[in-house]
Amino acid sequence: MSETTKEYKFQAEVNQVLSIVINSLYSHREVFLRELLSNAADAIDKLRFEAITDHELIKEDGELEIKIRSDKDENALVISDNGQGMTKDELIENLGTIAHSGSQRFLKALEEKGKGGDSIDLIGQFGVGFYSAFLVADRVEVTSHAASSDEIWRWSSTADSGFTLEKIDEGPTRGTEIKLFIGDEHKEYLEESRIRHLVQRYSDYISHPIKLRVTSEAGEDAVEVKWEAINKAGALWKRKKSEITDEQYDEFYRHLTHDWESPMARAHFTIEGSQLFTGLLFVPTNPPFDLFDRDQRHGVRLYVKRVFIMDDCESLLPTWLRFVRGIVDSDDLPLNVSREVLQDDKLVRAIKKGVTKKVLDLIENLAKDDAEAYQKFWNNYGTVLKEGIHFDSDCRDRLAKLCRFASTKSEYTSLDEYIERMPEDQSEIYYVIGPTQNAVEGSPHIEALKKRDFEVIYMTDPVDEWAVEAIGTYQEKKLTSAMRADLDLNKEESEEDKKEREVRDEGMKPLVEKMQTKLADLVSEVQVSHRLTDSPVCLVVPEGGVHAHIERLLRAQNKDMPQAKRILEINPDHAVIKKLSRMCDLEAEESSIGEWIYLLYDQACLAEGSPIADPPSFAKRMSKLMGEALG
Repeated sequence: MSETTKEYKFQAEVNQVLSIVINSLYSHREVFLRELLSNAADAIDKLRFEAITDHELIKEDGELEIKIRSDKDENALVISDNGQGMTKDELIENLGTIAHSGSQRFLKALEEKGKGGDSIDLIGQFGVGFYSAFLVADRVEVTSHAASSDEIWRWSSTADSGFTLEKIDEGPTRGTEIKLFIGDEHKEYLEESRIRHLVQRYSDYISHPIKLRVTSEAGEDAVEVKWEAINKAGALWKRKKSEITDEQYDEFYRHLTHDWESPMARAHFTIEGSQLFTGLLFVPTNPPFDLFDRDQRHGVRLYVKRVFIMDDCESLLPTWLRFVRGIVDSDDLPLNVSREVLQDDKLVRAIKKGVTKKVLDLIENLAKDDAEAYQKFWNNYGTVLKEGIHFDSDCRDRLAKLCRFASTKSEYTSLDEYIERMPEDQSEIYYVIGPTQNAVEGSPHIEALKKRDFEVIYMTDPVDEWAVEAIGTYQEKKLTSAMRADLDLNKEESEEDKKEREVRDEGMKPLVEKMQTKLADLVSEVQVSHRLTDSPVCLVVPEGGVHAHIERLLRAQNKDMPQAKRILEINPDHAVIKKLSRMCDLEAEESSIGEWIYLLYDQACLAEGSPIADPPSFAKRMSKLMGEALG
């Protein structure tokens, strides 16, 4: 080892990733070429972007391109680009550590998915695509000359515990050269025909020339060497849709996202008018692992006149479409546009509006044309899409139409289908909110609605509380919570029924007053219920309050949040309530009535999914009253 060579240890996570790549991932080894070519293309894109403001970076040194050559004497495959290149520090950061690229989530995802061939798709998805080189190579050398530096550095590793770094005198004038010393069992990747096939299959969409060194006989003992472009080298999104195959679309998507699976749906469009831009957008089949990670950037890749500007351009899509992947290429934005400018630019807002419309068109077509695929889409992304109902009034009606729910009559229904099933005497859309479908299916709040054959929608996402309030009315039908105190089920009752109800409610007055006194610290009011048929009690949400499930979620984030008092409703037709009412009339022992009242309140808490404030007291009270009843 020379004096200029220094040894480094891999970050712990790199060792784990390399061990998995080398020892556990067997299928689709050919993915290494796609990953390394994608990295080379990104390096060129970044150089073009930097050169917008620093013209000296590119100078006049020919075409920006990627080259591939095989050296069978050394059993080596060499991939080079004249892109941005890396400094010494960047080589250490990018190839020696992966803390900044989600290594922990990568390892967790592998653990969940199982260490096997099916996990190969995760390599690029978490920014560790370079390490796929060790699927076929025993040793890898990376020689890089950063455009902003005069120094050339060589990184080398055999994928054991670390790597070496050496400053050298000769190398590329700019860019990066990766030399893979191919293992004996993988020599097929040194063959020109194999390389050509893989490039055309996986990387044909790359918008920079990929050139293969081709040798041929040129007479006696003479060999002709030339560089031949083996990809179409044009921006795929600028081609006519009729000229692009499904496989080419899929491979472009994989290049962009590093997702091995094909997308669920795509939209390829050009919008002309006050602005001109092209979009190629995809809906992933499965949601990304960071879909609900607030610290992760989301968005599409932005190009201006086919020049790469930035990844994860959040200004071109609303946050409630953050699962969408793809590119937008504008002919009107300036090449030096920044994230700060994007946030306030009028033209950007117009592009965002157009892109959002196209995505909603795509989702609506999926719902109309493929019910099975749309159900999978909704299961994956419905929670995110419903955020738009709350935050985006312009798209609220379209999003409400796309919503799907489980209900008392359907496992999967739209609001339109719900309305079609409504009986003539039903005028509102009813829903119930809770943490799970099992929790709301047995809710006492929907007993009277079910008895009248009124369908009730189950809402179990935290965002539902705000989404349903934002919708308010759908197709002139008010959305009404079965859990709110103002639920009115007596609109159509006769005068005779009304008088009978008033007499019955009056008879409950002594018990209501007794319960209000006992539970003054726990509830805001006690009243006779018209929604209960089987359960003795339930807690309902007063005007201005939030449902208990949502309140629990909010309190989990803010421990100091005060607990709101709800209204306790009692069922005058239930045997327990009738017995308690008689006990009040007979002025039974105060302590005995009190025990029953507290027990009923705890029961109401359990029914809505809320914790009991004092479980030991609840258990003792239950045992005592059961003993008295059995005695």
